[in-house]
Amino acid sequence: MKPTDIKNPEYFHKVVDCQYACPAHTPVPEYIRLIAAERYTEAYMVNWESNVFPGVLGRTCDRPCEPACRRGRVEEEPVAICRLKRVAADNKGDVTSFMPQGPFIPNGKKIALIGGGPASLTVARDLAPLGYEVHLYDDQPMGGGMMRSQIPSFRLPDSVLNEEVGFVLDLGIHTHFNTRVNSLRDVLDQGYDAVFVGTGAPKGKDLADLPGRWDAKAHVHIGIEWLASVAFEHTAKIGKKVIVLGGGNTAMDCCRTSRRLGGEEVKVVVRSPFKEMKASPWEIEDALHEDIPILECHVPKSFVVEEGQLKGMMFEKVEAKYENGRRKLVSTGEPDVFIEADDVLVAIGQENSFPWIERDLGLQFNEWGLPVLDEKTFQSSIPNVFFGGDSAMGPKNVITAVAQGHSAAVSIDLFCSEKSVHDRPSPYTNLISQKMGIHEWIYDSPVSDDERFKVPHADKALTLKDRKKEVELGFSPDTGFKEAQRCLNCDVQTVFTENKCIECDACMDVCPTSCITFTVNGEEEDLRSRLLVPADNLSQDLYVSDTLKTGRVMVKDEDVCLHCGLCAERCPTSAWDMQKYLYSVTKAGCQTSVLETI
Repeated sequence: MKPTDIKNPEYFHKVVDCQYACPAHTPVPEYIRLIAAERYTEAYMVNWESNVFPGVLGRTCDRPCEPACRRGRVEEEPVAICRLKRVAADNKGDVTSFMPQGPFIPNGKKIALIGGGPASLTVARDLAPLGYEVHLYDDQPMGGGMMRSQIPSFRLPDSVLNEEVGFVLDLGIHTHFNTRVNSLRDVLDQGYDAVFVGTGAPKGKDLADLPGRWDAKAHVHIGIEWLASVAFEHTAKIGKKVIVLGGGNTAMDCCRTSRRLGGEEVKVVVRSPFKEMKASPWEIEDALHEDIPILECHVPKSFVVEEGQLKGMMFEKVEAKYENGRRKLVSTGEPDVFIEADDVLVAIGQENSFPWIERDLGLQFNEWGLPVLDEKTFQSSIPNVFFGGDSAMGPKNVITAVAQGHSAAVSIDLFCSEKSVHDRPSPYTNLISQKMGIHEWIYDSPVSDDERFKVPHADKALTLKDRKKEVELGFSPDTGFKEAQRCLNCDVQTVFTENKCIECDACMDVCPTSCITFTVNGEEEDLRSRLLVPADNLSQDLYVSDTLKTGRVMVKDEDVCLHCGLCAERCPTSAWDMQKYLYSVTKAGCQTSVLETI
């Protein structure tokens, strides 16, 4: 194999997996170390730079980083990365002085943001400090978009959302709330230098052709619309018997909200097998904890209505058959099932809706009704119109919307500077030695043997009576410290210098996981089989040195390395060093990274 360049971002993509699995590339190990050091305000700002909403995402994130956490390779559960974001948010001090300080010197450019959700707010956060005059339009009375209208208060308190939306709006954003944009042409005619569309995916899918759907329409609700009606206090009750159709996170929010508004018999009914539900496992767990049964493999057949009154629904029982990796739902032949209901919530998916965009403007749409975009720049077929979030490439999650907002802001800044939107600045990267003394490191090197800690919940008897009472209580500082100690410091790398190595094999002897091997080089498949412990995880790159004086190479299997630093401590010539790798995604205008000041 060829030697591995330790400074190559592609190599670190395979090592600092949790960071790169996050769409916004949040520097996970860095803020976790700050939490372990009880430096909550700094940890919050490291989070804020990348994901903009640490308190929100610390409660509601879909956690794409956690399956990639290397702790999950040595035991069942990864580090509770999401919940540690909340630890920083809940225990931070006054962060106002750390935010970009306005007023900012105007650059003469004016930007319109349509929609007040996470993508638009991220664009505002990136462009306002550069002197852009930013105008934000939203039909809601407050900013936050679907974070406000679709995430229930028992998961995300208004106070948390208001604070973090406020950090962005306080940058001097011109807000136009309670203002529905009905025409893109009208917006373009106002002379904005660029327009960003972050309107989400506001249209919930329906079962419009199902028999009986329109015979009792007052008691059949579209899930996301119903959640918004509850959030803005237009709806305060629901029937005692409720059916929720769908197996995603919206369905989980609908059923749990129903329990708080008077639903005594709330059932979730899904077409798929339970194991294939799209909802996050922890969302399903919380619904089950609140005594909400989930009925799998039931396909809706009709709404049952008598004398104009909804009585319930009929379902066909099915089973999943698989052929060539594709699933097919086949009837079991059992009698249809009737489930009583006073109300039905339809939460089977969301779609984009752009009735306000005229089709003669030159903006191209694909076969699914989504705008045709450059996937890297988020620029549309109209050069000064950009998209991001769910409105760009379909419904995903908050952290993806934030990541796309960052990328779109870079593009808008380049476009307004009359530069190519494809000539994008490089991200900030750095390697810093962690050595302090012979046996001392800046970071905490011992490896904790604790299993993942459980997040405490408020008493169910109390939370089901009040839809605004937060269910999860979050980690205490003490538990947060212990959970942070489970991090394997995968951004602190063992950096090897060939010309210092005397090949004494001391590092190989002291390694607790036998991840270091000195051997003759060869093809990767052969080399993997000849290590002290065969490297069977082909998705993880090997760290291979250049040829040493004896003709051998040093090979390290990152898959099992604990980053404990014992090899560097034992090495008599300092051929091994522990160096922290910093990575910060490109921001509009190449704004200085918070990481550089920590």
